[in-house]
Amino acid sequence: MLEVSAAATVPDGVVAVGIPVIAGASGEGDEGARLEWFGRSDDATGAATGAVRELLTDAPDEAWLRRQGFSAAKGGSLALRGASGPPSVVLVGLGPRSGLDFERWRVASAALVRAAGEGGGAAALLVPDDPPGGTTAEVAAAIAEGAVLGTYRFDGYRSTPPPGRVERLVVVGHGEWADGLRRGALAAGAATFARDLVNTPAGDMTPRVLAERVRDRLSGLTGTTVEVWDEDRIAEERLGGVLAVARGSAEPPRLVRATYTPPDEQGADARRHVVLVGKGITFDSGGLSLKPADAMMTMKNDMSGAAIVLSVLSACADLGVRVKVTAIAPMTENMPGGRAQKPGDVFTARNGATVEVLNTDAEGRLVLADALSLASELSPDAIVDVATLTGAQVVALGKGVAALLGNDRALMESLQSAGDRAGERLWPMPLPDDYGEHIDSEIADMKNIGRAREAGTIAAAMLLARFVDGVPWAHLDIAGPARSEESSGYLSKGGTAFGVRALLDFLSHYTGPGDPG
Repeated sequence: MLEVSAAATVPDGVVAVGIPVIAGASGEGDEGARLEWFGRSDDATGAATGAVRELLTDAPDEAWLRRQGFSAAKGGSLALRGASGPPSVVLVGLGPRSGLDFERWRVASAALVRAAGEGGGAAALLVPDDPPGGTTAEVAAAIAEGAVLGTYRFDGYRSTPPPGRVERLVVVGHGEWADGLRRGALAAGAATFARDLVNTPAGDMTPRVLAERVRDRLSGLTGTTVEVWDEDRIAEERLGGVLAVARGSAEPPRLVRATYTPPDEQGADARRHVVLVGKGITFDSGGLSLKPADAMMTMKNDMSGAAIVLSVLSACADLGVRVKVTAIAPMTENMPGGRAQKPGDVFTARNGATVEVLNTDAEGRLVLADALSLASELSPDAIVDVATLTGAQVVALGKGVAALLGNDRALMESLQSAGDRAGERLWPMPLPDDYGEHIDSEIADMKNIGRAREAGTIAAAMLLARFVDGVPWAHLDIAGPARSEESSGYLSKGGTAFGVRALLDFLSHYTGPGDPG
């Protein structure tokens, strides 16, 4: 993983020096307005040495930059190379000053490390003493997140891995940057762990392997305990939904329950308890309600929820989260084997409710029902579940925004605010009481699908709501943003680990029920 640090001057041996540039610096918000180039200041030039200082001093004027197509748009970059070769100066765009936020700093940082080229080495980013868009610590965290995530690759299955990207980013400026950079790198590190889990082929990331990988990651972390339930324990605990989905697979299911408890000296907040629940379908064929071939190609991603909540837990100790956090992740494949559940079958969930399964491809809500029952029995202050749950979410909100539903407005507002700060957008959707009729069954307490082509995301959440027993609860349906089809900004094609950073931000601000944070 990329190393991130702070310094007062540009160190020797860098391959590229990045300079953030604002478009529309005069305040009009016009991309064509005057550019504000932080690197032209005496402090920034003085922080550089040798060839870099020469490039900064003799840099081309604004008209020339515009002729090269550089307008300082968000995520834009332009490399200026000296006559003697590296290092180069990379201008990275922040967009207009109006509305400048953490997300633009993330994207700019990612643009730098990607523009710095391949072959390893270090890059430096010159930053102003009073960065626009947030406090120094907040901007530092965003810079670290963007750089770490922007250099992410999943290359373990290539016979000849491509050349490595830069190995180190040095943020050059005055002020207290170090702690923000540390926190940002920790959050991004948790996200890269989740990305690795999601991107691994399903044949190598079975429920058993996923559980062991997570146990290895969590074991020994300060204040953290982890237990893995096997199939016998799952049956003993009456997790009927997990067992019903697992019936068609030769791979036995698992459930991971891990808890982080903050040190006693952290005071009253340490008595708060949040439970995170994540869907862990390590491969979803659809079961007997078989998916089309094309729809199966990315179904290794269907365990994103489990990967996300357990990765969040892995960072709580190092980030000094002040509330108790439990993560519960049921893990199984959904396959059409000879013992697979059949459309029309009924199972009994842990809380005693019966569910008629009319479509075996609506399986995520079945395993989450049991996990939410377990969560509610802990009587926490809040429950948040994360799942790649419905195609209807993608239809409603596309690939860049997740659906947010729940039974507690303050909790949902807190999560939405955290998502805004993290650049992981969440959009509230309703849970109207009368829509409960969509999942009424003829023969059981409920059925696992709603009405055809009507409110599919809401119907799925309606089922989940029946298993939280009144505890404040929020549901994140991340079916769209869980995977990126291209490398853009700080995202790489494949699993995105969407939600890791938003949940860490949420937990860092959470003080209890009724406080939107």
